[in-house]
Amino acid sequence: MIKPLACVLLILAAPAWAADGAELYRYTNDKGVVVLDRQGVPPQYIGNGYEVLNPQGRVVRVVPPSSREALQQRLEEQARASSDTRLLRLYASTGDVDRAKARKLAELDSVMGIASGNLQSLRTQQANLQSQAADHERAGRKVPDALLTQLEGLKKDQARVERDIERYRTARQQAEQSFDADRARIGELLGLK
Repeated sequence: MIKPLACVLLILAAPAWAADGAELYRYTNDKGVVVLDRQGVPPQYIGNGYEVLNPQGRVVRVVPPSSREALQQRLEEQARASSDTRLLRLYASTGDVDRAKARKLAELDSVMGIASGNLQSLRTQQANLQSQAADHERAGRKVPDALLTQLEGLKKDQARVERDIERYRTARQQAEQSFDADRARIGELLGLK
């Protein structure tokens, strides 16, 4: 519903935009207010539908509200275009993708190698401490609490490093898949098959 003040403003403004010969766009904003605009409909309101008015204020075209599927498709197309632009900025050829993939996988392999070395070191420490604990038991002495605490700490550290290694393996698989998808898309964009 148009308020009386808005009607007065429309009537007063009508000669200015009518003489201009420009079309007007009528849409409803997020507050439910009907808006007339010569610049067009802001992107966030296009999906709600709008009307195009001629200089005399008559409706010349009605753009119906988009269906949810059409809006979703348009958003996906925009996201794809943005992704393609990013890929083309990053890579000039499929060879660039291959080199980036090799660098990333080498980096992850290096980190996994370090973590595996740390895990082996923790296992060696644990074996030494267990040997000390066994010596105490064979001698009929109680295993010192400090030694038991160290063993428990080593077990926790090993579990943490094992989780890290698994996380690196997962990251490596995801990186491989991501680079393979990027390589395929760059090939499509550059017309290579």
